[in-house]
Amino acid sequence: MIVKRKDGYHVISEKTRKNLGGPYKLRGEAVKRLQQVEYFKHKGGK
Repeated sequence: MIVKRKDGYHVISEKTRKNLGGPYKLRGEAVKRLQQVEYFKHKGGK
């Protein structure tokens, strides 16, 4: 999930509310990072 804060956009976990990336100046950068997180989350192990 992407949230906007004072210092920029952050990618945070919906379940645990942990920071997964950021701050990013542009929302597009945060979207790109969220796609990376989702990719590796669904990719699984080795």
